[in-house]
Amino acid sequence: MFTERTSVGLDVHARSVAAAAIDGVTGELVQARLTPADEHIRSWLRQLPGPVAVVYEAGPTGFGLYRALTSAGVRCKVVAPSKLQRPSGIG
Repeated sequence: MFTERTSVGLDVHARSVAAAAIDGVTGELVQARLTPADEHIRSWLRQLPGPVAVVYEAGPTGFGLYRALTSAGVRCKVVAPSKLQRPSGIG
């Protein structure tokens, strides 16, 4: 059973963050291009129906975003790229 209403995937880069969120109740998909500033990301997440769960791929940007989100009460996971399922023909 899921406890979050909205699931969010972030593609975090040094200069931008691609974000996609799906509302588990309505099925609505929301996409955004964000700055990598923690407050900008938190502000965007606050606009989504909660509770929210976030996941992003571990990379060179580190775990600062993870710490910022979890300290704000957002459920967040950082996953190893090698552990992600990918559609056939990709990666």
